[in-house]
Amino acid sequence: MRPHVQTFFDRATSTATHLVSDPATGVAAVVDPVLDFDPKSAKLSTRSADEVLAAVRDQGLKLAFVLETHAHADHLSAGDYIRKATGAELVIGANIREVQKTFIPMFEADDVSPDGRVFDVLLGEGDVLRMGEIEIGVLHTPGHTPACVTYLIGDAAFVGDTLFMPDYGTARADFPGGDAATLFRSIRKILALPPQTRIFVGHDYLPEGRETFRWETTVAEQRAGNVHVHDGVSEAEFVAMRTARDATLAAPTLILPSLQVNIRAGALPPPTPRGHVFLRLPVTTP
Repeated sequence: MRPHVQTFFDRATSTATHLVSDPATGVAAVVDPVLDFDPKSAKLSTRSADEVLAAVRDQGLKLAFVLETHAHADHLSAGDYIRKATGAELVIGANIREVQKTFIPMFEADDVSPDGRVFDVLLGEGDVLRMGEIEIGVLHTPGHTPACVTYLIGDAAFVGDTLFMPDYGTARADFPGGDAATLFRSIRKILALPPQTRIFVGHDYLPEGRETFRWETTVAEQRAGNVHVHDGVSEAEFVAMRTARDATLAAPTLILPSLQVNIRAGALPPPTPRGHVFLRLPVTTP
């Protein structure tokens, strides 16, 4: 089956949010929604999520799921906001528990239980959800983070950060719990899907020579032309390239605010007795 896919691109974080629907029934899911956050003013906005919700409403869709591909380090998730607005179930890979166990102590997020229960559904390899007449299948694709999953919906694969467009390459593997060899094996699992499978990526960063943002490719295009992991690249070659490249990368701008919100399924930390909400900034001292 071929689901309908509509993509909303947030230029501030280069994030592609996908609204996926079953044409026969109008049942839908949203993949990786963005909660807008200005790090300079610490102001939150629901503009991006509201744009998705307006499309759901205008098209008469029935939103069943919010699908998170992982706990993002580059944007705050609007998963909890959309869940509360629609009643949709919030879904993530079961290994989110490993991510929570890493970052709850860092942020002293003692209001969070490291069992994933702030999400509604935890999925592992081979699990299936129903979206109208279309199945949502799951591949566990760690390497970028331990909790990364790829959602298989009809003829489409939603890969999050694991793969980017062929001319940009692949995810970094230097976050806690990340591993370049594991990432390579996860990518090869995705690239073993039928060649015509549509791949929808979670971000697009314009490489040199391209001026328009893109977020849709195919397994065949990735196997033929991904600059990091096309057919013929060995695991050892990939690990050497990825390790050297990751050593040059700065931390994402929103990594600290993002992770402490996203381990809470997109919810903010609880307010203080005076009613203020704070995001923590752990300081590394000499």
